Order: sequence, then structure tokens, then C-alpha cells
Amino acid sequence: MAFNIKEIKMDIKFFANTYLKELKELFERLDLDPFEKIVKMILKAYDERKNIFVMGNGGSGSTASHFACDINKGCCFDLEKKFKMICLNDSLPTLLALSNDASFDLVFVEQMKNFFNKGDLVIGISGSGNSQNVLNAIDYAKKNGGITMGLSGFSGGKLSQMVDIPFVAAIDDMQKVEDIHMIVVHMIMQAVHITLHEKP
Repeated sequence: MAFNIKEIKMDIKFFANTYLKELKELFERLDLDPFEKIVKMILKAYDERKNIFVMGNGGSGSTASHFACDINKGCCFDLEKKFKMICLNDSLPTLLALSNDASFDLVFVEQMKNFFNKGDLVIGISGSGNSQNVLNAIDYAKKNGGITMGLSGFSGGKLSQMVDIPFVAAIDDMQKVEDIHMIVVHMIMQAVHITLHEKP
């Protein structure tokens, strides 16, 4: 049966305006203190040549991949000194092997064990804040001398309670949470880039 566009009952422009209005209101009440701390910790990791691990599932995994790209290339392409940021959800064969042979809950922490050193920075991204594979990696980092950060939404979930620096997009809408996370990633990237390229 063919779809008849005339049968659409939703007011699409009203929906779009409402979506943007809610997003704008969320931006206006964001706490930027964690943002400042995150930027400073990323710069500290760069200065001390520490690894930075980032991870997420689904849309948060895409944000994690984008984050690593922006930091590794966007912030230091023209600098001799480079960032060492590793996105733990980027290797599909590794994810599948660990999922198949161990558990999906272990796909991030087991990869970290190959590279993690005391003082490394670990960033978990989880819209709900309750993704077990992310929580396991954060737990490992905390127990082994790592610095931890978390980007989550809704009420923050377990992630916001575990990490040293939580950033919570406090809205019960996964897409708007992910919108905020992606914009925050771009804000971090630009803040880091500007700082590293300031004239002495």
C-alpha cells in the first residue's frame, strides 16, 4: 500500500520548533564547571603524554569516534607533539571477538588492559549513564590510578556517580542528550585547539 503524504497529521513545523526550544532551554541551564575541568584534564594528559581512552555504545559510540578524531587530528595536526587518544569502540573485529569469547560487558575494559597506564585519562559516554561495559572500564581505571570522566544524560545514571568529573545533559530524551554531547565535544576540541595554539 502506497504511503500518502497527505495523511500526515503531525504539525511538522510545530514539532521542529518544540524540539529546538527544548534544546535551547537545556543549553541555558547547563553547568559549565565540568566542561572547564574536562578541558583542563585533557590538556594535562597531553602535557604529561598520557593515553586518553574514550568509549560508548550506539550513538554514544559515534560520538566517541568523532571525539578521538577531533582531538588526535583536529587539535595537533600541525604540532610536533601529538595526543594519544584511543577510541575503544572503533575496532569491530576486536569488539566481536571479545563479545563472542568473553562478554559484551567486557569489550572496553579488556582492550584497556593492553594499553592502560597509571594516570591515563578514561572518558565514558553513555546516554543513560548505565551501560555496563562503560561502567566496567571506568571501574578498572579508578582501581588502577586513572582519571575518569563521564558524559551522560537523564539523571546521570551510575556513570555520573562513579567518575571524577561528570557532565550530565539533564533531559529525558536520548536524542537531545546526544545532541548536547556532540556539541560539548566540539566545544572541547576548539577550547583545546585554541589553548595549544596561543602565542607565547
